Amino acid sequence: MKAVVFHGIGDIRLDNVPEPKLEQPTDALVRLTSSAICGTDLHMVRGTMGGMVPGTILGHEGIGMIEEVGRSVRNLRKGDRVLIPSTISCGYCAYCRSGYTAQCDNANPNGASAGTAFFGGPKTTGPFQGLQAQYARTPMAHASLIRLPDEIDDDRAILLSDIFPTGYFGAQLAGIRTGDTVAIFGAGPVGQFAIASAKLMGAGRVIAVDRIASRLDMACTQGAEVINFDEEDPVDIILQLTGGIGVDRVIDAVGVDAARAERGPAAQKERDRQQAFDKEVKDIAPDAKPDGDNWRPGSGPSQVLTWSVRAVAKAGTVSIIGVYPQNDRVFPIGEAMNRNLVVRMGNCNHRAITPHLVEIVRNGSFDPLAVLTQREPITDAIEAYRAFDNREPGWIKVKLQP
Repeated sequence: MKAVVFHGIGDIRLDNVPEPKLEQPTDALVRLTSSAICGTDLHMVRGTMGGMVPGTILGHEGIGMIEEVGRSVRNLRKGDRVLIPSTISCGYCAYCRSGYTAQCDNANPNGASAGTAFFGGPKTTGPFQGLQAQYARTPMAHASLIRLPDEIDDDRAILLSDIFPTGYFGAQLAGIRTGDTVAIFGAGPVGQFAIASAKLMGAGRVIAVDRIASRLDMACTQGAEVINFDEEDPVDIILQLTGGIGVDRVIDAVGVDAARAERGPAAQKERDRQQAFDKEVKDIAPDAKPDGDNWRPGSGPSQVLTWSVRAVAKAGTVSIIGVYPQNDRVFPIGEAMNRNLVVRMGNCNHRAITPHLVEIVRNGSFDPLAVLTQREPITDAIEAYRAFDNREPGWIKVKLQP
């Protein structure tokens, strides 16, 4: 079968690989009808999320038809059309029963303390072969897969595999209440769904920060007030828009690969901040050696985390759903503590959140389709990766058709 395979940093290929087979009684074999490219995939291709095993099939978003089920899968049958949540969960451990399905004790073969298990990720997450392929083995299918209603087509369903639930999870973590003013850093696909989710939860105002015109246009269409951080300092503008108070909630929907301001007042402030941080490190630890894993000149808190802490009101909440690697160790904790901020973060509990979102899409309460901007055959996947990685205008979300 055809699959998008990781061979090394910056090296992905469309390969012919063996079709998967059932390995455990709780497995299901799914013929993919749709998959997608996610910003998290780019982290792994760029090397900002390390530990990828060469030969791993990429992708953690999928829709398909069940071809075969293991003997312990009692709720699904061959021919069922299913959504594959990005994260894997057993359904019976204490975490799954409490709704923390991203922290399942049994899904990750690296052990109960290893954290989230998901498709197409690094060694620490399994690894499990991903979903940018024609077929996939889906572990713990009885507790992970979700049967899809006929009313939801593949174009809408693929958005429910990861990015809509993740955006919704970000709004949940933020604790959005009726009337809240919310700032969302990053207006990519997850950011777009964070905007929509904030509004579904009753936010009074939503402010979206990005630099790409097509993303800001889509955010504006959703009713968000938009800020281009290459033209204005986003913290200054947010404070102006909120009477100097700041927003009630912030969602970081970007993560480690956030672009930095290249021009204007925000860029100059960022340069000044980095220089001050580097000097502080050298003053505190004059013998510190830049090793890439601990400190290096120009490191320090990411720009988006710094903006998030400064843009939120005292006693406000910062929600982090953008992906950061395990060796990122710098956060503006002093500023956050001094202002009594609540900081919440994590991987989306897909299996706990997604059924509700499936229902609101099925009954017409919300239509996610506008976020899907590209539909490409899997044979064009490598070119699609390049266009998505380059943030070409209009490329918000890419669906792959196996």
